[in-house]
Amino acid sequence: MSKIVVVDDSNAELQLIEGFLRSANHTVVSYTNADKLEEKLVIDRPDLIILDVIMPGRNGYQACRDLKNDDRFKSIPVVLCTSKGQASDKFWGEQQGANGYVVKPFKAEELLSAVKKLLN
Repeated sequence: MSKIVVVDDSNAELQLIEGFLRSANHTVVSYTNADKLEEKLVIDRPDLIILDVIMPGRNGYQACRDLKNDDRFKSIPVVLCTSKGQASDKFWGEQQGANGYVVKPFKAEELLSAVKKLLN
């Protein structure tokens, strides 16, 4: 299917998301932070990126904004996957260029639905 990069500082969340995506036959590459993400993406060439928002260093909002302002990556869909579930959080994510937003805790169907919508 598709190649998806997941960035989350929680190993438990990474394993959960990886499991859901792999069960849907996606190839998954995971990172525990957004440091040097652009350098990694040049090599990985993903079809979609899933970003946690709350991470040390560069957070998901910042990483999303940086990716959407970079001609090399702006066409790659970004899903923010975070515990920040207020309407203002979702609005801010949209303002940073996010194409999708999934609130933790989530069910597999929610994540896979957001991914499928953006890959079709």
